[in-house]
Amino acid sequence: MSLTPKDYDRMTKEASPGTKSWRNIPLAFLIGGLICTLGQGLTQWYLSMGMAKDEAAAWTSVTLVGLSALLTGLRVYDNIAKFGGAGTLVPITGFANAVVSPAIEFKSEGLVLGLGAKMFIIAGPVIVYGITAAAVYGLILFVMGGY
Repeated sequence: MSLTPKDYDRMTKEASPGTKSWRNIPLAFLIGGLICTLGQGLTQWYLSMGMAKDEAAAWTSVTLVGLSALLTGLRVYDNIAKFGGAGTLVPITGFANAVVSPAIEFKSEGLVLGLGAKMFIIAGPVIVYGITAAAVYGLILFVMGGY
């Protein structure tokens, strides 16, 4: 059976489920907003305990990463992601989930070849390109005399 590109496109569209943007966008906004609100609440709580602003921000980050990792390990974060979609990709919690998920999935392959080798399978490219971009931008800033 030979398919033309038009036939293939038609078959793909028929087999693919439609996107429910009217539902997904508000839920992503709601869940992402709730995560950010939790972060702001944590910051305010740490500030009320007498911490300096930088220290409170650092502890907020640590707490959000820890909560995200814990909820991923308990398989709760996946359910939140199914409900809230892209809203769970708020950078710090999404990054923690991206590190912990493969670690859990591949732990049966051992500590070195499973957990150690696969932990950064998703987050690794983000780290590499983030560091590379930072270095390039820093170099450009230095060359332009902004440093």
